Amino acid sequence: MSNLDDIVSLCKRRGFIFQGSDVYGGMAGTWDFGPLGTALKKKIMDSWWKFWVEDREDMYGVDAAIIMNPITWQASGHTETFNDPLVECKACHGRFRADKLVDGATESITTEQFLAANVKCPTCGKIDWGDVRKFNMMFKMTVGPVADDEHIAYLRPETAQGIFTNYKNVVDTIYPNIPFGIAQQGKAFRNEISPRDYILRDRECSQMEIEYFVHPNAWEESFDELVKENHRFLTEKMGLSTDKIHDEEVAAEDRAHYSKRTIDIMFDYPNGREELMGIAYRTDFDLSNIAKASGKSMEYRDKNSGEVFVPHVVEPSIGVERLILAVLAEAYKEDEIDGNKRVVLALPEDLAPYRFCVSPLLKNKPELVEKADSVYQMLRKKYGNVTWDDSGNIGKRYRKQDEIGTPKCVVIDFDTLEDDTVTVRDRDTAKQERVKISEL
Repeated sequence: MSNLDDIVSLCKRRGFIFQGSDVYGGMAGTWDFGPLGTALKKKIMDSWWKFWVEDREDMYGVDAAIIMNPITWQASGHTETFNDPLVECKACHGRFRADKLVDGATESITTEQFLAANVKCPTCGKIDWGDVRKFNMMFKMTVGPVADDEHIAYLRPETAQGIFTNYKNVVDTIYPNIPFGIAQQGKAFRNEISPRDYILRDRECSQMEIEYFVHPNAWEESFDELVKENHRFLTEKMGLSTDKIHDEEVAAEDRAHYSKRTIDIMFDYPNGREELMGIAYRTDFDLSNIAKASGKSMEYRDKNSGEVFVPHVVEPSIGVERLILAVLAEAYKEDEIDGNKRVVLALPEDLAPYRFCVSPLLKNKPELVEKADSVYQMLRKKYGNVTWDDSGNIGKRYRKQDEIGTPKCVVIDFDTLEDDTVTVRDRDTAKQERVKISEL
């Protein structure tokens, strides 16, 4: 099992992930993605989009605004119910999520349950707590030139409502056969009480969500199918091990206010088992509330039977950063080659920031550099994500590319000038073979 500190160190050292606003001392719960992290994140999001939208005939994409009419969050219940249990230490005034301080606790923990656990403050070590109270996690803001209550809005805490508010637009313009899904990727903002565990719990994150609209009597079949397909995506496309993925049925008291059934797909992260994504049966909660708040019908007329009904919804929702951390944790390996310790990021080839690294054996030999550059340009034109490295000796280059996760290193040497073959070195096995340039 990989160590979280090792992953954090690698990500900073190799340009995957940096602390947000690091030059000014950072800002809790925010993270910046460097060149390699941005490439990895984009490949993961593109893979999800291809799997769920481009490769299916029943999915449609939208890209809704981040700042929405505040009625959205009243109708959805977020204004009243999007809360976490907050507790404050009276001694040092540190504020924490109460359920994260008590083993086995849930978000519905009460003051009596918390105090009975006799928990010490993580900051000062004292036991002197106030009451557990609800803390709304939405970021409040004002829109327009006047900062008063009439101009209050919120940064969206989820991408789902942007899908629901566009349901009628999609039906009116596309009129898809039911069941069908609407997918969205984008930023979401949650004012976490105590951001923790690296990129696992952020104040600003990216989400990938699907709202799958079904006949009210057919939700269970779609629910089971979406659970199965999400497992296939996680294992086949993201490279996660099946023995690290676990389905956890969420008890009624711990489900979101809109859900009648939820399965959390958990992953064994380096710091323990945590939620990777959730699949929720939201009934017609959202569409019915939109109809009440807007006065507009959210009914769907079946093309074949003519039946009119408000669809029910099954929602698979995954946080991009949580998925990135799972992919990194799965890929991080340590082994030995010729008695020397090696760190390897064994990413799936389709997710690796670079597919190839091209190097001249010696950078002070113009004929090797010229030939290497021609190979580099050829591979860049063919694959795009190809990098160049001529720093240090060849062994150091290999170690660097192993940490980056580059599957193949291509080295141009003096034999290349004679027979047009190159050395291709494999990241996972460290084995080398001669390959014709034309066969790369």
